[in-house]
Amino acid sequence: MQDIIAPDILYEDNHIIAVNKKPSQIVQEDSSGDISMDNMLKMFIKRRDSKPGNVYIGVVHRLDRPVGGVIIFAKTEKSLVRLNEMFRKGEISKTYLAIVKKAPPKESDTLTNYLYRNKKQNKSYVYDIPRKDTKPARLEYVTAGRSDSYTLLSIRLFTGRHHQIRAQLAAIGSPIKGDLKYGFDRSNPDASISLFARSISFIHPVKQTFVEIIAPVPQTDVWQFFSHLSEL
Repeated sequence: MQDIIAPDILYEDNHIIAVNKKPSQIVQEDSSGDISMDNMLKMFIKRRDSKPGNVYIGVVHRLDRPVGGVIIFAKTEKSLVRLNEMFRKGEISKTYLAIVKKAPPKESDTLTNYLYRNKKQNKSYVYDIPRKDTKPARLEYVTAGRSDSYTLLSIRLFTGRHHQIRAQLAAIGSPIKGDLKYGFDRSNPDASISLFARSISFIHPVKQTFVEIIAPVPQTDVWQFFSHLSEL
């Protein structure tokens, strides 16, 4: 039987499971052939709970492969439908942390742009005005810490476009550390980029209680430096 790596579970009930995703993991099956998080969770829960039948895991949202942090999955079809609708209505709040080398021109700002996704290049392009096939993209950032070499940004995402944070920060001259695709000058040793899904909060789709899930920052030196500096 295939080895099953136990996921780093941050929250779980009968309807939802939240996991701290590693940068190397893929959320859903792709052409790489690597095991995806949804399938990994199905196998893990089936073994852990000794379930005789199939395990249901629904993909609610995604994180790019080189990005780590909190991600939620639905454990029932009902919760999947409700969570999808909550995402569509903007009722789920997500915050990210990003480490950049060149500080943005402002300490804090709201970025409103229009993004075009080039599927062949797997890359998004940023425009200030709408053009054919673009979609609106909005986020806000605040400067959360500084070192001699880098700046830490805390980001609230209002829309969930392809590579949105990566593209919008690069467009203001602040590409994310390690993100070669969007203009950073060198990769991180583990092939990650220094973008981290720090937290997600929402009203539980079934229980109707407030849920906030926070992922611990990575253990690498640069993240730990900012963690101590900013008391993340």
